Amino acid sequence: MNLKDSAGHVVSGCMPAALEQLETAQHQLRCFIGDPVASVDAGLEASPEMAMGHLLHAYLHLLGTEPAGVSTARESHRRALALPMTRRERGHLEAVGHLVRGRWTEAGRTLEDLSIEYPLDALALQAGHQIDFFRGDSRMLHDRIARALPHWGPDTTGFHAVLGMMAFGLEETGRYGRAEALGRRCVEIQPLDGWGQHAVAHVLEMQGRRQEGIAWMRGNVAAWSENSFFATHNWWHLALYHLDMDQIDEVLALVDGPICGAASGVVLDMVDASSLLWRLYLRGIDVGHRWQALADRWAPLATAANYAFNDMHAMMAFVAAGRTASAQGLLDAQNRATERDDDNAGFTLEVGQAVTRAIKAFGEGRYEQVVQLLRPVRDVAHRFGGSHAQRDVIDRTLIEAARRAGMTRLFDALIHERASARCGSPSALSDGLLAST
Repeated sequence: MNLKDSAGHVVSGCMPAALEQLETAQHQLRCFIGDPVASVDAGLEASPEMAMGHLLHAYLHLLGTEPAGVSTARESHRRALALPMTRRERGHLEAVGHLVRGRWTEAGRTLEDLSIEYPLDALALQAGHQIDFFRGDSRMLHDRIARALPHWGPDTTGFHAVLGMMAFGLEETGRYGRAEALGRRCVEIQPLDGWGQHAVAHVLEMQGRRQEGIAWMRGNVAAWSENSFFATHNWWHLALYHLDMDQIDEVLALVDGPICGAASGVVLDMVDASSLLWRLYLRGIDVGHRWQALADRWAPLATAANYAFNDMHAMMAFVAAGRTASAQGLLDAQNRATERDDDNAGFTLEVGQAVTRAIKAFGEGRYEQVVQLLRPVRDVAHRFGGSHAQRDVIDRTLIEAARRAGMTRLFDALIHERASARCGSPSALSDGLLAST
């Protein structure tokens, strides 16, 4: 039986009940809602020889940068190896194989070629898009989706998600007007699409449109926050608007509520928590016990050093919580990571070690060293992943270090540079960075 999915692709080894579960899992992944792992597991129970089920299971454990996810994904890849597959499915097999070996660039290229041949393969587009994000490749965040978009239309299953991905790619390449329009269209079609919601949030953040950002995020909170495994990041965006408007009580309410209240041990949630608390730390705001609780959650994961962008955020928690031994353990783990034969070795050598050491130096009051470490890497910081909004924490740290080191001319220069980058927004001159002066 050669069943086909909603895009017309053959799904090998698949029974009807399994196909329904596979489609459900992919819809959940596109919207970042529900439990796609449970859905794909149900599909595999009905059709154990469904290769795409095993491969989707692998992606779900790889695209969150969780250290423990790699072994699970490796086993899913192993199970898929012996199963019959179509040419398209073998492309996914190859991509997953690269990912379990830490070869993000090769996986992204494999999926790029797959999307060129099969532009309606939504999973190939989304997995590739996430890889581009983790590699900080803003051009491919746009180009990968732009190549496929003409093949899609309002009647195509998952059209909203392609619009949302295109919106984010446009935003990361500075084309804010069209990014906002497509992101809003995405959410209009599918209000549950957390990625489209966040693409518009990025536009409003980069343009300094804070009141509009708050209105956008508060407009339909239930749609993007309930039953969503991407909710913490979108709450983080809302908190950034309040922070830059000096509404600290609002920020702390979000920290103690949806951002940290559940004490999530999910790596990407902890990245958001560290990033937000560090922005408060830079401004001299004491957040008390919050750092200790976050450092506790980072501690069992940080020495994996499997993704340098995460390392920087773990170091924030260790520094602010006074965890000297954990901080040194992270640096030692990074040294080991540079000796591996994978892409993260490059991420760490090119950017990760410098920014992680700079965070530690900041906590120790060595502000001139922070400046020395960050200035050479800030222009290439995209090479270790994240978005412009996320990597902004590096610039904020550099600016505050320059101020505390008494480097007045450098500080002034960086503030004026920032105002220009933020589309000339009058409030961008301070941008919440001078609150502690």
